[in-house]
Amino acid sequence: MAYDAELLIVGCGNVLYKDDGFGPLTIQEIEKNIENRPLPDNVITIDAGTSAPYYVFSLPNDKWKKIIIIDIADFGGKPGDITELSLDDVPAGKYQDPHSISVQDPLKELNGVDVSIIACQPEKVSSPFVEYGVTETLEKSMPKVIDMVYEKVDEYFTKP
Repeated sequence: MAYDAELLIVGCGNVLYKDDGFGPLTIQEIEKNIENRPLPDNVITIDAGTSAPYYVFSLPNDKWKKIIIIDIADFGGKPGDITELSLDDVPAGKYQDPHSISVQDPLKELNGVDVSIIACQPEKVSSPFVEYGVTETLEKSMPKVIDMVYEKVDEYFTKP
C-alpha cells in the first residue's frame, strides 16, 4: 500500500469497541457520500482501524504533505465534544492505540508532514467486550467532524 496522495484522511479506531470505532465509521460515511461531496484527486481516505501506527504512519511517502486523523480522545470534554489537536498538543505516550503503543512516535518521524487530529470525546468504549457501532451521542457529532475535515481540505488547497 503506497497511499500515493498529497493529503490523507485517516480514521483510527476499533469498530468492535463502541465509540472507539468513531474514526473508521466516519471515514465510511465520507466514502458513502463521495459522489455528492467529492474530494480532490490527490486526497485519499483510509479506514486504518487499529493498524495506523504500524501500517500507515510507519510507511511514509514523499508525496504526503498533510494527514488529517479522525479518532476519539479523552481531552476532558463532554461526550460528543470535538476538538482539534496538533502533535504538540498530545503528550508523549498519551496518544496510544489499544495495545498501549504510542501513535505519536511514528507521526513525529514524518518530517515535513502537517498532522491534524480531529478528536471526539467518547461516551462509551466497551473494550474488552465487543459492541459494534458508536453511541447516539457520537453519531450526532459525525456530521460536524465531516464538515471540519472538508474545511481542512479546502484550507490546505487554497492556502497561499
